[in-house]
Amino acid sequence: MEGMAEETQDKKGRGETVEVWPHLVFRELIAMLLVMAGLMVFSLLIEAPLEEMADPTYTPLVAKAPWYFVGLQELLVYFDPWIAGVMVPGIIIVGLMAIPYIDRIPGGTGSYAARTRPFAWTVFLFGLALWFALIAIGEFARGPHWAWYWPGESWSVMKPAAEPSWVLPLGWGVLATAAYIVIGLCLPAVLFPSMRRQLGMPRYLAAMSLLLMMLAVPLKILLRLLFGIQYVVAADWFNI
Repeated sequence: MEGMAEETQDKKGRGETVEVWPHLVFRELIAMLLVMAGLMVFSLLIEAPLEEMADPTYTPLVAKAPWYFVGLQELLVYFDPWIAGVMVPGIIIVGLMAIPYIDRIPGGTGSYAARTRPFAWTVFLFGLALWFALIAIGEFARGPHWAWYWPGESWSVMKPAAEPSWVLPLGWGVLATAAYIVIGLCLPAVLFPSMRRQLGMPRYLAAMSLLLMMLAVPLKILLRLLFGIQYVVAADWFNI
């Protein structure tokens, strides 16, 4: 292990050798111990009791998936089932597989710090935080009939099964979607021309398309929660 080393570049461009042991391995050990300690504390604070035998004649008011699938169940409130259950997870998998083919910028290779790869670092943490936010909402804010309950509200007080919502007119919805796509593809190229040149046009379009699809998820959630918009574009065969 002592013979293994990784090469980094200092400010003057000269090579600097950093030993994997003990620098990298020691940090990984500390991170592993902190994660294990956090999981132990979480498991002690959050109850996971076994429920009684299932009764086929009784349907519980709150039917929730395991916590690691509650975020996916929460997406069903804002999107059609085929989008929430198939399209969104599929885009996540395709996007993760496409990262090595899209990110070909040599600077910061082998480093995952925020100062060397700020864009990738920010996008990854944003997506991770969004997923855990959906889990927290589904686990703690959704009560009977999957209605929204704020902290402190009693679940014994029944709320309407579906909150009132409305759909944008088809023309306005198509116009808003087209504007979102055009602005999302063109604005980063104007603000960050060096990134577009480094990636090249095909990889830039692929990266921005994946980013726009990811940002569309929290945007659609905010439109539903704040303005009660169920669908931006609603047609006989396609609803988003």
